[in-house]
Amino acid sequence: MNCNVITELLNIKYPIIQGGMAWIADASLAVGVSEAGGLGIISGVGPTEVVRAQIRKAKELTDKPFGVNIMLMQDNADEIARLVCDEKVPVVTTGAGSPGKYIEMWKSHGIKVIPVVPSVAIAKRMEKFGADAVIAEGMESGGHIGQTTTMSLVPQVVDEVNIPVIAAGGIGDGRGIAASFMLGAVGVQMGTRFLVSNECNVHQNYKEKVLKAKDIETEVTGTSTSHPVRVLRNKLTREYIKLEKSNPNSEKLESLTRGALRKAVIEGDTENGSVMAGQIAGLVKKEQSCKEIIEELMTEFDKCINYK
Repeated sequence: MNCNVITELLNIKYPIIQGGMAWIADASLAVGVSEAGGLGIISGVGPTEVVRAQIRKAKELTDKPFGVNIMLMQDNADEIARLVCDEKVPVVTTGAGSPGKYIEMWKSHGIKVIPVVPSVAIAKRMEKFGADAVIAEGMESGGHIGQTTTMSLVPQVVDEVNIPVIAAGGIGDGRGIAASFMLGAVGVQMGTRFLVSNECNVHQNYKEKVLKAKDIETEVTGTSTSHPVRVLRNKLTREYIKLEKSNPNSEKLESLTRGALRKAVIEGDTENGSVMAGQIAGLVKKEQSCKEIIEELMTEFDKCINYK
């Protein structure tokens, strides 16, 4: 495809951004995506020096642009916000909070700022703060989710803001990218598809769980706590939902999920750990390199766009 507003803004070949998955999106994955023509993202979750090491590792491995995702609720968010300036990271994506107080600092360092938004109101607020683009993420996505589907959210956001809109949630192949463009998006963010890439260092058990998933395999937990999370169904989700129904305010809910993502990602415990993945997991059937994934995505996209 020819350059569009997102590829020009981010200096990338294809309008594909890799999701900044906590404990998963490291330098290896980000570099794999960036080298393949997309925008790789390093997760900013974790100790500041660990994140710094991942950024520096990525710089050693690629001269292509990459970004860092900052979860603004994390305890060291202020440190990570300054770190991306010190390390001259070209792009920042944000979630779990408002980046308003950091945007002026980031922009003064030449950083492109792209917040993830779950609603029109928040998208408009991010535009007012000076965001370069927004990622409109529907509830089909894995991990923490909003209340609106991608199909409904994206065109409404597109109609209400004057900055580029990137679609996310439930996008797993070129058809999903084409559909997003028809809704007015100019790029996509994808997480679940890249989970099973060769460059992704998540535990192999996690990858196998995603590859074997069927269309109705995901579950949303945490609705009662106002922090809904989409994960693949397992022993942990069954216990959580049972407890959520019987005693939704119980501290046991928090203790049940404490460290659960690490269990799945690092230890490979896909029964007692939190296996975050989007609803599109049922469409993901094979492990490939990031280059193979992106080339396949763009071939499918072009076929859809040029259909006669």
